[in-house]
Amino acid sequence: MINLDHNATTRIAAEALDVLSRHLLEDYANPGSRHALGRRARRVLESSRESMAGLLGAEPDEVIFTSGGTEANNLALFGLARGKPGLLALTPGEHPSVMEPALRLTGAGWTLHSLPIDSAGRLVEPRPLPEATRLAAVLLAHNETGVIQDVADLAAHCRERQIPLHLDAVQAVGKIPVDFHALDAASLSLGAHKFCGPRGVGALLLRRGWKLAPVLFGGHQELERRPGTEPVALIAAMARALELAHAAGEARRQQVQALRDRLQAGLFNRSAPAIVNGSLRHRLPNTLNIAFPGLQGEALLVALDLAGIACSLGSTCASGSAEPAPVLIAMGLAEAVANASVRFSLGVDTTTQEIDQAIAIISRVVHRLRTVTDPSTAAAPNS
Repeated sequence: MINLDHNATTRIAAEALDVLSRHLLEDYANPGSRHALGRRARRVLESSRESMAGLLGAEPDEVIFTSGGTEANNLALFGLARGKPGLLALTPGEHPSVMEPALRLTGAGWTLHSLPIDSAGRLVEPRPLPEATRLAAVLLAHNETGVIQDVADLAAHCRERQIPLHLDAVQAVGKIPVDFHALDAASLSLGAHKFCGPRGVGALLLRRGWKLAPVLFGGHQELERRPGTEPVALIAAMARALELAHAAGEARRQQVQALRDRLQAGLFNRSAPAIVNGSLRHRLPNTLNIAFPGLQGEALLVALDLAGIACSLGSTCASGSAEPAPVLIAMGLAEAVANASVRFSLGVDTTTQEIDQAIAIISRVVHRLRTVTDPSTAAAPNS
């Protein structure tokens, strides 16, 4: 099986796994315990916090450890939606871990306000937010299209009006440089398993000066912002995975992007017609959202799985929905094109050989499905 679904999750890095194993065995104590074993675990915890803060342009006390990106997004939205309800501004096609809490807030008197995007999936020229806006949330890098947003103007506008801006950076962290303070947001979420860390751990960065109402109760941990005994080994492994991603830096990004572009060119050459969805310039180096007009994405997904290619229709957390991806519709794509779209996402261990094999397999599957759909228009794939 060739895995082209790394935006769903990644294999844990060997060094991160070693860190996880070591600390599970050696630093198993509760970091809140007031004895030598507890203090030792606390040192590992705080060292990991300092490392991650330094890599992400934050202060250590701005890092709140969570069970992953989903909890971090929930904590941000529910925690920052304090006081009088108002408008919650967000982009179309937000991840379910943002969209579902937003819909829950409507039951408490909040109103959702859609921030417009253009045909490339990028925020349009910023306009003044409605007067009643009390909170804003934006995907820094879209999980389905890979499109990266420029949030500078929106962040400046939110800062001027003291509107908290939350950035869902779960797909961005570990793939592109992310500087929390430079982004000028109130909060930012991340999840370890998107950058070769372990599942079950993530973080919410909360800028100094912003208050966060807790959504869980029963403990004093994380400065009383997120109760529960911190999983020291998972956190240490997440910090190590982030260190590895940053050490690889631009060289890794260029390597993955070259393979992504090779896949795109090969599919254009052998599976035309094909359409890339989203900005060609402002996107994650590993992500290709592509439509094969005339096909159904669901059927293509199943056929590719049977042929040995793992890909997706978009967010795994939204699987089960047969509707077109909201972000693609918001970009102005015809429903037929949106329904013909699949997402390929590469990983740090993807090889040139796998990409070439994938091009051959995908082109054969596309040709076969097109022949079944409309025999009169199908052309044999180039060999």
